[in-house]
Amino acid sequence: MKRHPLLGLGAAALLLAACGAPASTEAHSETTTGAKKPNIVFVLTDDLATNLVPYMPHVKELQRDGTSFSNYFVTDSLCCPSRSSILTGKFPHNTGVFTNNGDDGGYGAYNRNGNERDCYGPALQKAGYRTGFMGKYLNGYLPADKHGTDKPYVPPGWDEWDVAGNGYPEFDYSLNENGKVVKYGHDPEDYLTDVVSKKATSFIDSSAAAKKPFVLELATFAPHAPSTPAPRDAGDFPGLKAPRTPAYDKPSEPTPKWQSGLKPLSADEQRSIDSKFAKRARSVQAVDDMIGRVRDELKAKGLADNTYIVFSSDNGFHMGEHRLRPGKQTAYDTDIRVPLVVAGPDVAAGKEITRPAANVDLSPTFQDLAGVRPSGTADGSSLAPLLRGKQVTDWRQTVLIEHHHPASKKDDPDAAPDSSGNPPSYEAIRTPDALWVEYADGEREYYDTKSDPNELHNRASSLPKSQQDALHQTLTDLQKCKGSEACAKAGRVEQ
Repeated sequence: MKRHPLLGLGAAALLLAACGAPASTEAHSETTTGAKKPNIVFVLTDDLATNLVPYMPHVKELQRDGTSFSNYFVTDSLCCPSRSSILTGKFPHNTGVFTNNGDDGGYGAYNRNGNERDCYGPALQKAGYRTGFMGKYLNGYLPADKHGTDKPYVPPGWDEWDVAGNGYPEFDYSLNENGKVVKYGHDPEDYLTDVVSKKATSFIDSSAAAKKPFVLELATFAPHAPSTPAPRDAGDFPGLKAPRTPAYDKPSEPTPKWQSGLKPLSADEQRSIDSKFAKRARSVQAVDDMIGRVRDELKAKGLADNTYIVFSSDNGFHMGEHRLRPGKQTAYDTDIRVPLVVAGPDVAAGKEITRPAANVDLSPTFQDLAGVRPSGTADGSSLAPLLRGKQVTDWRQTVLIEHHHPASKKDDPDAAPDSSGNPPSYEAIRTPDALWVEYADGEREYYDTKSDPNELHNRASSLPKSQQDALHQTLTDLQKCKGSEACAKAGRVEQ
């Protein structure tokens, strides 16, 4: 079998897999075999990198009980573009959401481009599901905004809507609770993650009483800065330090121009990084508690065996790697590779799937698991066949990453100084063993992630022209793709 240049220098050929046939669109609470439709609980964290999972015992338990995707990547390592891809199953070039605000980003761009109608919530609601969304929605969303209606706006497709605007501090925020703005204060019981947790169990209880299948997204602000822990967790992990990986305080060589001015981390900066990492670990304790509480409630209501629990993050977070101060937005694994863990009916326990998956796959997956034919507007593909252990062919070999340099830092909670990682606009592709990045200024990066997992040896200039051309062509095809069939085809290469 001839190897394609995209698959890396000296890298082994990739295993292939594929989606099965889409499921029925019948909108009732039982499948054609008479089994009840499954429930779905999706826990989406904010800025959670893989290095925080060891501090989350309920997530580790979920890994043991379910299946993990070790090559799961986000379409952009930035909140709003990534969350838009999760909700719709579409790449940024099809959602039109590339940043957190302005003409090409935020909740405004999401709405202007008609993405609300393509969200998985309305699709499952139409199929007879109770739908719930709690926590963080999209950057720029404000609970009191009416959007031309006569009361605070609730997007279509959600039966239960409990969503904050600026919930990053975890205290002193407002929630839009089904069209009514409710203010919360600074008492321990107002801690946002705990409020979401209580509302989640209430939603599960009412759904059980109604005997209806449900889908519930629990979107936390943790561990996003300021990474405020619950009061009970404020003293956890004394002396905890950020991981010192081989990439810590070490730039790649040759160093990309946009990183060329970075100086070694000072002692004060390293102490600050350690302090922030410890805060991040403390802030996810309440998230982990919420997962445990939800799973306990599902067991108490007799729903555990028929409920999928999905855990993930909208993007990763670097803390000193590549000499970058804390931040995201790069194409490196610290920022684009995040956890994806699924447990539930017919999902193998303790299994790891290595095939490339992306956040554009989540919306089609939720719909497929619910017995709904995934929307034709989605660019991603259902992961359900992989979760069920099916031997299928023609799965993608590449994942597309798209990032626009933000036009404005005003009102952007993720605005970053250059030292934190604020690269030029770029497009990139990631396989299980390679990363290729094309920047708008003409610079290129290539890493063989099998031999160089910390992405320290930029080999772009040494690649044969034929390989560079092949990488560029694959990236170009993915940049233009629209719809699951076209994007799946663009993400496969001849070997």
